[in-house]
Amino acid sequence: MPSIALAFSGGLDTTFCAIWLREQTGADIVTVTVDTGGFSNAELAAIADRAEALGVAEHRVVDARSVVYDRFVSYLIKGNCLRGGTYPVSVGAERTAQAEAVVEVAREIGATGVAHGSTGAGNDQIRFDVAIRALAPDLEIHAPIRELNWSREQESTWLAERGVEIDPKTVAYSINEGLFGTTIGGKETHDSWEVPPEEVYAATAATADAPPEAEEIVIGFEHGLPVSLDGNAMGGVAITRALNERAGRHGYGRGMHLGDTILGVKGRLAFEAPGPLVLVMAHRELEKLVQTRNQAFWRETLGSFYGNLLHEGLYYDPVMRDLEAFLDSVNTRVTGDVRVRLHRGTCQVVGTRSPHSLMNPDVAVYGEGAKAWSSEDAAGFARIYGLASSLAHRAGSVSEEGRA
Repeated sequence: MPSIALAFSGGLDTTFCAIWLREQTGADIVTVTVDTGGFSNAELAAIADRAEALGVAEHRVVDARSVVYDRFVSYLIKGNCLRGGTYPVSVGAERTAQAEAVVEVAREIGATGVAHGSTGAGNDQIRFDVAIRALAPDLEIHAPIRELNWSREQESTWLAERGVEIDPKTVAYSINEGLFGTTIGGKETHDSWEVPPEEVYAATAATADAPPEAEEIVIGFEHGLPVSLDGNAMGGVAITRALNERAGRHGYGRGMHLGDTILGVKGRLAFEAPGPLVLVMAHRELEKLVQTRNQAFWRETLGSFYGNLLHEGLYYDPVMRDLEAFLDSVNTRVTGDVRVRLHRGTCQVVGTRSPHSLMNPDVAVYGEGAKAWSSEDAAGFARIYGLASSLAHRAGSVSEEGRA
């Protein structure tokens, strides 16, 4: 009997795929839930129950949280990667890991194909297809939602005819929750003017419901990655989850992202990523303290490039290993503590310290005075520094007068 390994979240799309594929292909369907940080134990149990109720041949759970953090999230932090300066590449950090896990299960069970529940209009189909073809070009890719081009309402109606009921909320919105944030798509996100209702958010409090008192947190970093909270040593996954809870309680971490999709059209989504946004902000301020101006320029340039390629499903391009080597190197001295203050939907870095600090009062204090040079040195530097601009401006003025 042929078998198909299906990436399975238990939501509308993958529930539809499980039944459709079995009916249309006659294959055994093995569902694979890859935990990238978005499921509680109770939710994993409910997904397993859903898979069993659908009559799949086997259901597996793969814990990929550490993989996602170590191989993807760590470089998003080191690179301060925010798509469009706003969105922390939440889903892009997970899809490659999920594709890898599903392919691995497919190999173990001798499957003839792998399947995912992506539509034909989004980024996820590209991410899954690119990863699967890189890892297992011999396996057939099944994407029923893309092939049928059905709406979520059509899927829900088809399932209801077979006695499978779906939570109405999941019909209206597609919600992807993971370690590095949650994305929310549907209804209002399809209009660049509209705002999703309060009930779609789960990880962040409304500003009006946030505590009236501010909270300060000290995050410790070593070589560009978080290693402690308030002096307590913790792993990166635990720190991210803790910051999601603590920052989310203060109403911090919501956002709307509008940008260019891999397919070239404009796309918009809402997201919640309190922990990731705090970490990126804290890391960025610490690196300002310890990196030279040229290091900061290339980190910003190449970090953004790295995040964009990961978002667009190109993790296996060799240039990504080159960029990771750079990000590892440029973060060598990004070690120290960052003090952040959370209050009523805001996050502010109020202090940084590092044994590698480039702020040195023995050299100069900005706006106050200098010890490493004289006033005559400063005046001479200013004269030379602006000389090229002055000459160019004068030359331009003469040219304008000549034309007049």
